[in-house]
Amino acid sequence: MKKPHIIIATFLLGSLLSCSNDEKADGYGNFEATEITISSEANGKLEFLNLEEGQILEKGALVGLVDTLQLHLSKLQLLASKETVASKSGGVWSQVSVLNQQLQTAKTEQQRVQNMFSENAATQRQVDQANSQVDVLKKQIQNVETQNAPIVNEVKSIDAKAAQIEEQISKSKITNPLRGTVLTQFAEPGEIVSFGKPLYKIANLEEMTLRVYVSETQLPNIKIGQEVTVKIDSGEEMKNYKGTISWISASAEFTPKIIQTKEERVNLVYAVKISVINDGSLKIGMPAEMWISE
Repeated sequence: MKKPHIIIATFLLGSLLSCSNDEKADGYGNFEATEITISSEANGKLEFLNLEEGQILEKGALVGLVDTLQLHLSKLQLLASKETVASKSGGVWSQVSVLNQQLQTAKTEQQRVQNMFSENAATQRQVDQANSQVDVLKKQIQNVETQNAPIVNEVKSIDAKAAQIEEQISKSKITNPLRGTVLTQFAEPGEIVSFGKPLYKIANLEEMTLRVYVSETQLPNIKIGQEVTVKIDSGEEMKNYKGTISWISASAEFTPKIIQTKEERVNLVYAVKISVINDGSLKIGMPAEMWISE
């Protein structure tokens, strides 16, 4: 028969082991990242697409190009048309230049006559003739410029069309929008692509987001900006990371019943996002645990 103190010691040891095995994390979830799909903004043959899955691309890097030959030829045609149209206004503007010179002379004469009239050295008739000459020249200039208005408007229209083509050429260049890792490549060089066709998917994996779910009773223990411990499976042990709570859902994930007991209320869960710096081991979809205190 075992002695009483041995039985008590055995019971306490079993209780301690049972408590340690029952220790659970404060939240469970999976890692995620903001994935962006880069699509074509032009139609045509994909001349090149310099990227591979798993490759890290810098923000602003030129990674591809859709054929721009037809756009370039259209732009050259518009520029030639602009020169032809502009040449039509050459004679008109030369007339305006001559009339402007005559107007300056007439204004000088007008001022001289006004000065003489104020000194009683000129008559009112001479003043009226000088004013009339200035008015006539102004109307002639206005008439000539009115004749040139359609030509000016046509040139402006050509400039607008050329700017549109230049914008299309710019959009034919595939520029990477953010620093990140290529997750999936959807197109290959030489393919004919159209507007909106996905080319590749990219995400910034340097900082991952762990989305976990906590119960309503755990909400008072967490807040935005709080540091927590994040654990992932690593062989027989767990690998630890430092994480920071960046977002807490304002509403429960499940619709509560009209009448519920205290035990039912604890089943409501809230989403929480935790930012974790990635050392290269964290992957999208990887399961992890959140520990509020370690």
